[in-house]
Amino acid sequence: MSGPLQGVKVVELGVWVAAPAAASILADWGADVVKIEAPAGDPLRAASAAVLPPGAGSNPHFEPDNRGKRSVALDLRSADGLAAMLALLDSADVFVTNVRAAGLARLGLDPDAVRARNPRLVYALITGYGLTGPDSGAGAFDLGAFWARGGVAHLLTVPGEAPPIQRQAMGDHQTGLAAAAMISAALFDRERTGAGQVVSTSLLRVAAYHVAADLHVKLMLGTEPDYPDRRALSNPLWNNYAASDGRRLWLINPAPGRAWPILAELVDRVEWLDDPRYATQQARADNCRALITELDEIFARRSFDEWARLLDTKPDLLWAPVNTLDDILADPQTAAAGTFVEVDEHRQIATPADFHGTPCPAPTGAPGLGEHTDKVVAALAELPGAWPARG
Repeated sequence: MSGPLQGVKVVELGVWVAAPAAASILADWGADVVKIEAPAGDPLRAASAAVLPPGAGSNPHFEPDNRGKRSVALDLRSADGLAAMLALLDSADVFVTNVRAAGLARLGLDPDAVRARNPRLVYALITGYGLTGPDSGAGAFDLGAFWARGGVAHLLTVPGEAPPIQRQAMGDHQTGLAAAAMISAALFDRERTGAGQVVSTSLLRVAAYHVAADLHVKLMLGTEPDYPDRRALSNPLWNNYAASDGRRLWLINPAPGRAWPILAELVDRVEWLDDPRYATQQARADNCRALITELDEIFARRSFDEWARLLDTKPDLLWAPVNTLDDILADPQTAAAGTFVEVDEHRQIATPADFHGTPCPAPTGAPGLGEHTDKVVAALAELPGAWPARG
């Protein structure tokens, strides 16, 4: 197994999550990824290690987004360090970075300078806010650029309550997927044209795409999208309910006309079919608060497992469990769908793509800081050109 990107050489100059996540996806797909780190290392190494429990044998924040790579520690402020970096880029197919543009320019690693040396290079920039505009040079984390400024937090806020806190790296991982897609497309274009190109994406842009359905309501109709309260959803068959043991299930029936009689029978309320409050879809919408209150009371009378068995006898009534982390890990369908991958005897989450014609290799673990520096630098000494750069 080699993966669809076998033979593609990637150099990553990435910190924290977005660029490392993109490069990790490429590594999962078979690319040879060299991660360039400062002598002190990617700051995520230390930041995530500081919050782990004593004696933790692995780093679940750093390792999954850096598996399958080789780590080279270089001081890019030194002549030799920068020369080694440039030599790596001269023979690379892809450069992935989320270092700010001003920092790249100071090092002479801006797109124009690097691509003048290697016109076939796909130069991938991941930013917080884009390449132009008043805040293009601002630093960003996904909590700010994606979650807060990108509108995701606002759209998920229950009216009258404070915004929810984002789970770690949600925007970074979506941006990493977008970056892997744009890099793959640019490599495909290079096969046709022979030339690489600069490609870019940003946390802010990915956030807008993430909430595009709501933004399109505003853009195309000039109105606010719905900010739903589950107690007042117009379609009670598109809602979640708590069982007697506290576990929740979600009914998922966007066109409830067909499903309504099935639900009425399931909850032993067939009289609702003739009840003028609930007999039509519009009536159910008009009286949704009362109906949801009644359904809350009914679902609270049985355990989750009891409801699951009953619901599974009604294939035309769609539903899903509201899973906890333990539920996800125990769900047999999660594993059957290819969610997990074994990495150094630990289960990790697999990249969400399968290549049935070019299956991907089993990933290796994340490298130690500078683990491959000597070997990679020694190989550079055998290349013609700018290495080593002295005097």
